[in-house]
Amino acid sequence: MDELAGRVRDGLVAVNRAAAELTRLVRVADARQLPERDGLRSMTSWLVGHAGMAPAAAARVVAHGRALAHLPAVEAAYAAGAVTGEHVTEAAKAVTPRRLGQAADAGIDVGRIDAALATVATCQPFAKLGEAVERYLAQLDPDGPEPDPAVEREFTMTTHADGSVSGRFHLDAVGGAKVKAAIEPIAATSRTAGDDRTRRQRYGDALVQLSDLALAGGELPVLRTRKPQIGAIVGLDALVDPDVGRGAGQLDFGALLSAARARWLACDSDVARIVLGPDGVLRDLGREHRVVDRHLRRAVDLRDNGCVFTGCTAPPWWCEAHHLLHWAFGGKTELENLASLCERHHAKVHHGYRIERRPDGTWRTRRPDGTEILIPHRLPPEDPLIGHDDTSREPLIDTGPLLLAGV
Repeated sequence: MDELAGRVRDGLVAVNRAAAELTRLVRVADARQLPERDGLRSMTSWLVGHAGMAPAAAARVVAHGRALAHLPAVEAAYAAGAVTGEHVTEAAKAVTPRRLGQAADAGIDVGRIDAALATVATCQPFAKLGEAVERYLAQLDPDGPEPDPAVEREFTMTTHADGSVSGRFHLDAVGGAKVKAAIEPIAATSRTAGDDRTRRQRYGDALVQLSDLALAGGELPVLRTRKPQIGAIVGLDALVDPDVGRGAGQLDFGALLSAARARWLACDSDVARIVLGPDGVLRDLGREHRVVDRHLRRAVDLRDNGCVFTGCTAPPWWCEAHHLLHWAFGGKTELENLASLCERHHAKVHHGYRIERRPDGTWRTRRPDGTEILIPHRLPPEDPLIGHDDTSREPLIDTGPLLLAGV
């Protein structure tokens, strides 16, 4: 058991050292404007698009790198494997731009604070580091400014592989009271005799009902000339054949639907038909005019499912319809001449970058110098889960597009 405990500790040290080195490299790449070279706005977006990281994890690595530039002692402990990323997150609260400015105004030597935090992080339980940071912040600003409620409020959502969504939020007292005032009556009135759901389950259902009311009311802000809505691609068989099972439909957020859920969704929806050809490609819905109408825009959204610029993960509702061949030069406003691009990458394409659609429907992006932006596979090419370099076998995971008729 002692040997096992030692191996666990050695493993933790190795993980911390590797994380510290990654953080350092990310900071260097950020300083050298690596994202700009690949047409991306930030190091966070580069890590998401090119390294496959979750947005929150990518943002955390970037934030750690920036904070550790002001905390060399903590960084040294991190590099030695003596502290974890969670320690860095706590220590970083002491060196935000605003607090660095306050320290400079007060004549405080941040180096001394850095040394003290490194000592606490390496010698005391984790909770003690948070206490030390809070004591420092209290001394830095003893009165404390009146907090801005808009800054205090936080809400994060994570979409999982099966399309389900989880999240967490933190609200100020007034904001929390408003949410409770909206949720409570829905949760109470929706409870019927025999309803044995927990309070958490009833609150979850009430949140969805509150969203239904807001969407139906038609008073939500308009995004890219379109009212907020959800959409789904559902095969005709899924609507008429009760035997069709899982994966019968797909939401425009990417989640797969069972046949039963697809039929339920279509039961109380505005249904529009988009016809797919025998190879699964959407048929031409073009119009002989400059502006992409809502029907054609919907077809582009369903086909591209977001920005097609390599490494970008912007969803469809952030995107604009780009003419591959500009309409002023004879390009038609039709599906085959359009691509979804977020605002930033739409501008990039109009300033030297180029996107091309392959015959198989996938996209490639080239820099102004003609080189292609490539994202290497994160598993070796010979890995059986990929098998791209072995044409004698098929991948064990089918990553091809889901081809369904549209709703």
